[in-house]
Amino acid sequence: MDGWPFDEDAYGRRAAVRDADTAAVFDGIRPGARQLLATARLQLQHLPAHLTRDSWPGQLTILEEALSHLDALDAQWRQTRAQLPEGAGPGGDAYVDALDEHHAECWSYLDDWACHGRVILDIQAAARRAPSRPKRSQLPALTSRRSGHGARGR
Repeated sequence: MDGWPFDEDAYGRRAAVRDADTAAVFDGIRPGARQLLATARLQLQHLPAHLTRDSWPGQLTILEEALSHLDALDAQWRQTRAQLPEGAGPGGDAYVDALDEHHAECWSYLDDWACHGRVILDIQAAARRAPSRPKRSQLPALTSRRSGHGARGR
């Protein structure tokens, strides 16, 4: 590291931008994230073993736990925002500092989604490759016992 330029402020600003950018990208996925996870779990249960990977259940668990942590951090962020001094809105130093801290706390969980989120697509692709289930044989149509002479409907 001798002679390597190191600027803590510049590093902090780059990290804050990275964290905010990562959060912004995840915002597009977040509303449906629980549904995506539930669908992937269901698909995984019905896939033949030869189309799955041993790592998939664990990766889904990582994503579920990360999402739970993100939910908790979002609740904490709403509290923090409510406790900011009057007039400390978006763009103000207090707001920006609090938001940067929130993004920093979220980043590792967002990184989990960046690293493991692909498993949802992989499971979907495997589900498409899986042979469809055989259709059940049709049972003969049932006829009413009362369909003969003198039958009276109720």
